[in-house]
Amino acid sequence: MDLAEWFLSPSERGNPATRLDSRHTPTSAWSHGNLVRPLVHGATYFAELAERVNQTRRGDLLLFVDWRGDPDERLTGEAGSEVATIFAAAARRGVDVRGLIWRSHWDRLAFSNTENRTLQEGVNAAGGQCLLDMRVRTGGSHHQKFVVLRHPGRPENDVAFVGGIDLCHSRRDDAAHHGDPQRQSMAAAYGPRPAWHDVQLCLTGPVVGDIETVFRERWEDPQRMSRSPLRRTADALRHDPERPTPLPPQLPDPQPTGPHPVQVLRTYPRRLGGYPFAPQGERSVARGCRKALRGARELIYVEDQYLWSVEVASAFADALRRRPELRMVAVLPLRPDQDGRFSMPPNLAGRDTVIRTLREAAPGRVAFYGIENAEGRPIYVHAKVSIVDDSWASVGSDNFNRRSWTHDSEISAAVAHEDYARGLRDELVREHLGLEAAAPAPARAEVFDAFADAAAALEQWHRTGRRGPRPPGQLRPLVDPPLGRVTRAWAELLYRTVYDPDGRPLPLRVMRRL
Repeated sequence: MDLAEWFLSPSERGNPATRLDSRHTPTSAWSHGNLVRPLVHGATYFAELAERVNQTRRGDLLLFVDWRGDPDERLTGEAGSEVATIFAAAARRGVDVRGLIWRSHWDRLAFSNTENRTLQEGVNAAGGQCLLDMRVRTGGSHHQKFVVLRHPGRPENDVAFVGGIDLCHSRRDDAAHHGDPQRQSMAAAYGPRPAWHDVQLCLTGPVVGDIETVFRERWEDPQRMSRSPLRRTADALRHDPERPTPLPPQLPDPQPTGPHPVQVLRTYPRRLGGYPFAPQGERSVARGCRKALRGARELIYVEDQYLWSVEVASAFADALRRRPELRMVAVLPLRPDQDGRFSMPPNLAGRDTVIRTLREAAPGRVAFYGIENAEGRPIYVHAKVSIVDDSWASVGSDNFNRRSWTHDSEISAAVAHEDYARGLRDELVREHLGLEAAAPAPARAEVFDAFADAAAALEQWHRTGRRGPRPPGQLRPLVDPPLGRVTRAWAELLYRTVYDPDGRPLPLRVMRRL
């Protein structure tokens, strides 16, 4: 495989201010020799994270970044495995614990200000240093979710976790999809204990140094944690740390551990004052995806929480038009996560734009599905996965919308390796089709039809009153309720301005470039 055909060069990343590419050779903006393991389901990730953190000792380094952190979320389900408890215990035994958590908006707006602050206070009281980071574009957020563990003198234990799973409620679900007992409030369709589908990556090898560099660039940003004088005054009264203390020198990258080349992709907006490491922002998540789509020949497989925006639709539509044999499968939430009168319609309007555009670009070659558990309750799809032809696969915090491509901070790990991409696709396909873990998954050319057949069988079972044995699998055809003309008008306006804003510099907006 010619990696230059799949990965971005430094010039294609478009952000010469970052250290991320200068760490590598001038022509290779990625790392070699890594081992990347997909951790499908939050329970899988949380259990391994808890084990790894509990093994740290004095002098080790724990770095974490989060959008929402619930301090009482139990990583293993047992008392004593709460996020705050495990991280604080590490700090008390001499681990250097550093955290950057999005400061967040008010809880009454369905955000997580109180939870994030409580996690911060718990870590700091134990001797760590956790900061509430509001260095974002107005209306934006720090949406990255990753953890890095470094071990001086024991580099074989170095590891990073990157993906879509926050350290918070509702994420600790497993393959049975009965949901996390510690629930997050969601739309009524998801029931009292929402089932949740998500993916995180466990990475070892030199790429750990790349992901640590992402943390260090944000940590070393000299700007204040918030531009608001009121917030800074409140922070001073609470004796919150205003500026981070320096990190210890970065250790050499770990030695190779496997066969996987990995490129770290990110999003940062153009914001007032700029980021020192991305003064004009960075849109390598979007650029990396668009480049991979140009190489698509047979199958694009996507799992995503939000599939929104004209920019996203055009990237996929262009790929589908170029290759008449190319097909696309997308697994999305059956229902939006919020069902309020003013929250659900913008969600539906956003993805309707993409669905209509793609169906017009490739009639009969695109398919959209939701998933449900064995009890018939929807499973919320929070995963952010894209796989192109079993050659390139990306997992991260970024959704397929303009907000994730231009406006909020995001991170993903792209791997260009056929065995890895095929293995990830097989694991996800087996789950959705209801196949045993040891059963062979459909070949790439068979996935489109296999999903269509499974979804049709389950849909027919529901329509006939659920008579007889339930057909295997989780797949249901995605059918959104129609929006009236008046509702669509205001919902689309709200979607474009609030739900899916644009963080590009003005010249790029005018030229419609990423």
